[in-house]
Amino acid sequence: MVTYETVLDALGDRTRRQIIECLRASPAAVGELAAQLPVSRPAISQHLRILRDSHLVTFETSGTRNVYRLHPAGVESLRGWLEGFWSTVLENFAVHAEVVAGARATYVEKGSTHE
Repeated sequence: MVTYETVLDALGDRTRRQIIECLRASPAAVGELAAQLPVSRPAISQHLRILRDSHLVTFETSGTRNVYRLHPAGVESLRGWLEGFWSTVLENFAVHAEVVAGARATYVEKGSTHE
């Protein structure tokens, strides 16, 4: 099972992020990716293995080449974590806003009774 941590670890490397950016534009084979990046073909293959293990990319064999493309499964695990993270942040902000609003209302009420 792929977790958001696996995906974050995979995306922690600049070269892998660059590969993802290339594949966002269009599917590509190892040689095509190597031509776009300052990295050797063997290094691209190693990075692609990590991206495959993280379910961020998948490939199809076309003749003698493997053509890589983005795979939504890895992104979904990260998206789920981020949505949960932001939901918690927004809920905490809403509670804080209610406390501040309640404190202001109490202050206004106390201030208006002294006049």
